[in-house]
Amino acid sequence: MHFAQKRQGNGQIRARMSGKSPKKLVDLYSGQVDGEWVAGSVLWLWMYHHELGIVNNLLPLVGLQGRNWLYNTNTVLGALVVKSLWSVGVPMLIFLAALQGLPQALYEAAEIDGAGEWTKFRNITLPMLSPAIFFNVVIGVISGIQTYAEPYVMTKGGPENATLFMGLYLYQTAFSFLNMGYASAMAWIMFVIIFLLTLAQFKLAGRWVYYDA
Repeated sequence: MHFAQKRQGNGQIRARMSGKSPKKLVDLYSGQVDGEWVAGSVLWLWMYHHELGIVNNLLPLVGLQGRNWLYNTNTVLGALVVKSLWSVGVPMLIFLAALQGLPQALYEAAEIDGAGEWTKFRNITLPMLSPAIFFNVVIGVISGIQTYAEPYVMTKGGPENATLFMGLYLYQTAFSFLNMGYASAMAWIMFVIIFLLTLAQFKLAGRWVYYDA
């Protein structure tokens, strides 16, 4: 039964892919992989709408004037940064898990020694959370360099290429302009940049990341 369902699913995928151009196939694959980011981007695209968006409709209530957030070079990057907070839940879950794993015996010993809240935070909480902080920093840097879905859905790289990030430019070069050689070179450059930054972060981690043996 499971095998038959799997064959049926594969047949549906092949039916969807048959007769499509390479660019449409890439769009289909990207839509499946980046579904979470795309859904959030579409939601924020509506929220930033200059006439119907909730952002511009709420600003007059506090005496501020709405703007055309995604079509102004002075505001578009800030708008994307605010939208990026949409995905802050994953790092927060990692921090929450790390906080729940902190040994309470350390805090009890510090209280016996007369340590205050700031002292406990600086000498216990931060060092014990440093592996989680390090992990989120590494993943955040990699994700930032590879930014693609948000500008692709919300701005298409505009206005005036203000949001033409490297990941989006790589995609356009490969699948819009069909310049595969140049796009491959860009991909290798992106890989080298990510590799060097990650390597530097691991080299510096020994100075501030504490692992409880």
